[in-house]
Amino acid sequence: MIITKTPLRIGLVGGSTDIPEYYRNYGGLLLSAAINKYIYIIVNKKFDHKIRVSYSSTEIVDTVDQIKHPSVREAMKLLDIDGGIEILSVSDIPSTGTGLGSSSTFLVGLLNALHAYKSEFASREQLAREAIEIERNVLQEPGGMQDQYMASFGGINMLKFNENDSVYVNPVTLNYEKLEKLKDNMSLLYTGIGHNSGGIHSNIRGEISEHLDDYRKMKEYTMDFYHALYDMNIEKLGKLLDQNWHSKRALYKEISTPVVDEYYSKALSLGAYGGNLIGAGGGGFLVFIVEAKDKHKLRELGLREIDFDFDFEGSRIIYFSQ
Repeated sequence: MIITKTPLRIGLVGGSTDIPEYYRNYGGLLLSAAINKYIYIIVNKKFDHKIRVSYSSTEIVDTVDQIKHPSVREAMKLLDIDGGIEILSVSDIPSTGTGLGSSSTFLVGLLNALHAYKSEFASREQLAREAIEIERNVLQEPGGMQDQYMASFGGINMLKFNENDSVYVNPVTLNYEKLEKLKDNMSLLYTGIGHNSGGIHSNIRGEISEHLDDYRKMKEYTMDFYHALYDMNIEKLGKLLDQNWHSKRALYKEISTPVVDEYYSKALSLGAYGGNLIGAGGGGFLVFIVEAKDKHKLRELGLREIDFDFDFEGSRIIYFSQ
């Protein structure tokens, strides 16, 4: 039996510059943080040759091609595993439509577990690349590349996406006091609204040429945010988050909704410096930067607050037994 533990992430600034339709022409830059909310993948050898896959549904099939879950099916094909296996997933957070990168996190954790099942070592770069190959090339799902790298590497990272498809992972190395201050001055709130990231990404990539200035600004905000983290100027960080949100929101009208806009405006009126709707948009989680002494005021929004810490380990194997 193998169990992997893989972190979800909070996208902060520069999101959407990681989609290939943009970065292959202009280069992408964003900053994201892995958090201690996880997807667990359990893989076990079955006595018979059947395949059992359990997620929000349960499948019991005879062949890999019969598996309905696309990521499981293609991961097993990629690693040439044909049967006699049981796969189970468990998540700390609702598994779809949250904006925390759950689908890619699931796949990275699954690939890590399947490599271990075959007694193979896979590097963090390999896990991210294999997940991207499956999601973006094999399944042709629209989207970016930050989720796979964040799930695999963990940490707080500035990710640079180059025109040749290479990715540079630049870790943000803060001391304990600064990390605690950053966490204490952030609020993660669940809107309860699901979203379809694939549909939003499909529409965004069709309108890139109309919003080049917004993309350029988001990359500038990312670099400014990176430097502001080392100064740990909470007000500056919050205002950069706010500027980034307005540029991101301009990319496509369905990135936000009237309900989300109302939550956002009210949060700022209650003392937040700025925020972001995490992920492609439409719903999921909001993150705000707000003075720790004022965080309690955001409870007036009526949203569920999620306590979190940062994760610096990335996808890892927490149990292995032959």
